Amino acid sequence: MSELAYLVPPLVDADSADLTARAGRLAWRIADVVEQNCSPESGAMDAVAFLRRWAETADSRSAPEHLAVGSPLQRIARGFGLAEEEVDLLVLAGVPEEHEGLAATFRSLHPTSEPRPTVGLAALLLGGKPTDRARLRAILSSGSAVKHSLIRLEGTGPFFERSLVLAEELWPALHGCDAWPAGLSRVANTGSPSGMDAWLLLRDVEACISAVQRNARCLIAVPHDDPNIARARCEAIASAAGLDVVGAAMLPGDARGAALLVVHAVARGAVPMIVLDHVEHPVDVPLGDYDGPVLVATAPGALAPPADRALLHVDPSPAPLAAVRDAWAAAIPALAADAGMLAARHPLDPAITAQLARDFAVAREDFDLRRVSKAVRSRTSVSLPSGARLVVPEVTWAQLVLPREALDQLHGAVDRLSMQSTVLDDWRMREHSQATRGVRLLFTGLPGTGKSLAAAALATAVGTDLMIVDVARLVSKWLGETEKNLSATFEAAERTRAVLLLDEADALFGTRTEISDSHDRYANLETAYLLQRVEQFEGLLVLTSNLRQNIDPAFTRRLDFVIEFPLPDLPARIALWERLLPRELGSVRGADVDLEALARLYPVPGGWVRNAAVGAAFAAASSGEPITQRRLVDAVRREYLKASTPFPGEPQRRRDDHDR
Repeated sequence: MSELAYLVPPLVDADSADLTARAGRLAWRIADVVEQNCSPESGAMDAVAFLRRWAETADSRSAPEHLAVGSPLQRIARGFGLAEEEVDLLVLAGVPEEHEGLAATFRSLHPTSEPRPTVGLAALLLGGKPTDRARLRAILSSGSAVKHSLIRLEGTGPFFERSLVLAEELWPALHGCDAWPAGLSRVANTGSPSGMDAWLLLRDVEACISAVQRNARCLIAVPHDDPNIARARCEAIASAAGLDVVGAAMLPGDARGAALLVVHAVARGAVPMIVLDHVEHPVDVPLGDYDGPVLVATAPGALAPPADRALLHVDPSPAPLAAVRDAWAAAIPALAADAGMLAARHPLDPAITAQLARDFAVAREDFDLRRVSKAVRSRTSVSLPSGARLVVPEVTWAQLVLPREALDQLHGAVDRLSMQSTVLDDWRMREHSQATRGVRLLFTGLPGTGKSLAAAALATAVGTDLMIVDVARLVSKWLGETEKNLSATFEAAERTRAVLLLDEADALFGTRTEISDSHDRYANLETAYLLQRVEQFEGLLVLTSNLRQNIDPAFTRRLDFVIEFPLPDLPARIALWERLLPRELGSVRGADVDLEALARLYPVPGGWVRNAAVGAAFAAASSGEPITQRRLVDAVRREYLKASTPFPGEPQRRRDDHDR
């Protein structure tokens, strides 16, 4: 024996040895049949001798009468209700796979020299009498093994000269190997996501788990727009029932693929999972006479109700916030104390959080909330829809100059998002008061009063990105295009978990009109769709409008906060100038700069103050001089000119300036 032989551990387990022993016992019977029915002159005695020698090495005499409980062969026999003769036919069809010498032996016995047993050989093994042949014909025409594609007949010759062929890769699967048919697109198992307990307790999900445990004849539809989430939920249902899933992606109407998937799932003691691809309208899933449960992961509305079995349906709604929170705690144990905050900031399905957990495990970094947001952005990145751009804001609360009431409401919005898990799930307010997830805000006020800056501060506070959407590019004159654009925008925001800013949203959220023509009817349909989508959005949504009265009251009722951004008063304007041009600039800020005088004379929005300060700074830098009062006044004059507004003039110079 070579040195290598000592290093390689034995791969044969008890179930595989049992199957080989059964094949060996059948080889003895085949040898007897050939010896009785073939003359010595035919050369068949060589085949008889080899069959008996191989049967000895296969330890055929050790094969028990009954199938080993839990073995792949026993699972197949029980799962498909096979008669004893059908189990023998199954083993007979697999015998050539046991040894190349057996394949050569069957080739020598086959009328067309194929390495397969014939129906005629099977008839002789059954007894060979007319009644035995009639029974075999019935089994191979309408028996369970044939109906479920465990065995098929090949060849165009007479019935008893046709070959018995086992389902593709079934024989190695019966040996316990993880063999898989080449023509079947297998879906890899990722394991049931952590933190799914709250979702598994939902009533419709519990019904599905019970059906799997009872091995009920049913189709279990698990729909979701994200195929990864649909598959993960299928695995969670099977895992809760104490089983694994074996899945394959297939096209609608693929009866052969569905039958082959079921065969391999049953052999492994698993639940079959069909992942439907490229479904444009509701389709049937062809399962034949299979009597067990089948999971189907697909898009919502893609599955037609079956006529021959029960249908159980899982609601595609997002997982309960408690499940989202538990998933985050499991994904990043070091941040388990912040799981509620993570769930509020990034209410990802546990399936996506499980993927992030793998990212974190490989990265081996010390994760804080900001790094988690970056990882979420990388994992959930999508192609942004037209008119949308994603920014990573770094705007602190200290950069906002707003009335106390407005600041309090902004802080309240962040608190509402972070406390969702406690209020909606732990306190059960979602159940008692039909409260919805997400936070919806309306910012109203003239341009330049800080609405966009406040949205950036919100995104910074919750540790996520800001998706800024040009609303004008969403609205289309073509029927259905506006809804399509809106859907893509909301879906992108949901996947990136960004704060969604719909700037100058009057065009979308304007007051509905009386229907006078078809255009009004379609405009109102768009508004109705938007109302529904706003309510469903689970993140932080900010709408901005220059005039509050332009917003439809139906939208206002659905908003959690309406925040007015007034023109800054004198103290606020002074604070803005000081924040943009602080004394800490030193020599960069000229000695003649009088920010209080600028604030008193020019009652302008904060955006104008910012533009003037930046413009004066660039003008000073280009001349190599500090920022002077003259440059600031000139910059303010340009802002008035841009707005076509009369310029109030220049501020009076201070007395100390006259003295100089």
